[in-house]
Amino acid sequence: MAPTTGEKIDYVFKVVLIGDSAVGKSQILNRFARNEFLLDSKATIGVEFQTRTLVIQHKSVKAQIWDTAGQERYRAVTSAYYRGAVGALLVYDVTKRPTFEHIPRWLDELRAHADRNIVIMLVGNKIDLQDQRSVTTEEAKEFAQKEGLFFLETSALQATNVESAFQTVLTEIFSIVSKRSLASEGQANGNGNGTAGPTLAGKKILVPGPAQVIPDKNRMCCSTS
Repeated sequence: MAPTTGEKIDYVFKVVLIGDSAVGKSQILNRFARNEFLLDSKATIGVEFQTRTLVIQHKSVKAQIWDTAGQERYRAVTSAYYRGAVGALLVYDVTKRPTFEHIPRWLDELRAHADRNIVIMLVGNKIDLQDQRSVTTEEAKEFAQKEGLFFLETSALQATNVESAFQTVLTEIFSIVSKRSLASEGQANGNGNGTAGPTLAGKKILVPGPAQVIPDKNRMCCSTS
């Protein structure tokens, strides 16, 4: 659900898409932001940026989504864009095993440059190519559980689970930030000395995590609807 035109934005969350080149990051973003799939999509150069605003629990949430280039020559540039991100989709291609084998390196790089408590979703893309699959759902899910990541398999071509992937990450971030905001308000209102609480202007809300809960497999993972 999108807010009406002119409605105020309650939260802005920065989310990054990372992974090897040609795993479908740009197509996932296009599917989520504009519900498009571009057959002539070209490799991302540097970083591209799109937004989408959603309503989560009656609040307007603007997702700023950064699509980073997967090529090695852009790594020094794109790593700077990890800073300030509170969510990430870490994408591999289920038909190309090396893209999954490189995930630990991407994860290390992400955790080195982003906040250590960032909410991360491991995404296996291109499940429409089942006859070419080289990475099983089970091994990817096991890796996600070990690293404390959310996990879904998607098809940007068929629009399978793309919405769910972003919604899961954004809802998790929203829940965490909302709880942290309520805790901060409680501390300010309950200081007991009759004066206003300390100024929180410019405060940075840290996201505790990474996300500990893997979405239920029957509800989220690999559905075709």
